[in-house]
Amino acid sequence: MTTATVTAPSPWFVRPPSFGHPARLLCFPFSGSGASAFSAWPAAIGDAEVLPVQFPGRENRLGHPHYGTYENLADSLAEALEPALDRPYALFAHCAGAMPAYETVLRLAERGLRGPDCLYVSGQPAPHDASRDRMLQMTEPELRAELETFLRSRGIEPRPDMVDFGMLVLLRDHAAAGAYRRETPVKVDCPIVVLHWRDDTDVTLEELEGWRRYSDSVEFRVVDGGHYDFMDAPDELMRSLASWR
Repeated sequence: MTTATVTAPSPWFVRPPSFGHPARLLCFPFSGSGASAFSAWPAAIGDAEVLPVQFPGRENRLGHPHYGTYENLADSLAEALEPALDRPYALFAHCAGAMPAYETVLRLAERGLRGPDCLYVSGQPAPHDASRDRMLQMTEPELRAELETFLRSRGIEPRPDMVDFGMLVLLRDHAAAGAYRRETPVKVDCPIVVLHWRDDTDVTLEELEGWRRYSDSVEFRVVDGGHYDFMDAPDELMRSLASWR
């Protein structure tokens, strides 16, 4: 049996939202990556369809102008995501992807649009602490070495042309992260679930505490694995992402 889909294709999704699930999980990637970060994830978690969001300036949207700032990105997302907000949904965002995800939730509220039932943030300090990210202090050669290490950790031998290509995206995303400032926390209307990866050497559990100021309901969960292990869709994470329903 086939299911109907949203008729107008959107560049913001690698596949169009379907009408075959009663809920959706919109997934935001980390700096330097794209929707392919979720390629190993199932098509649905529980009864929620998994919808990876594709930011411009990467992968199949390489020819689209980079968003420039998280604020610009959130403005665009609040408009682009509206057709997919016709049913209950949650947001999942890893690392720096949590910043535009949070800003998008604020803009949806400003526009009177349906907000998420839950915001999951993974491995990322709160917006007012975002400038503490160790990668923001890195030089370009250090970022290049970081990218090569990441690729090797995923079982990919980093060819120079591949790294050059990845750096084009990473440097623009890095500039957006460096420019982002939110001095005063603004609460969202939905619960926030903060995920800490037990073996994460980039972010400690204590560094995530700032999220307590961003919602009246903030829950912290510790999951097994390292900073990028979310990409493998571990069972513990999948169970956590099903719990909002």
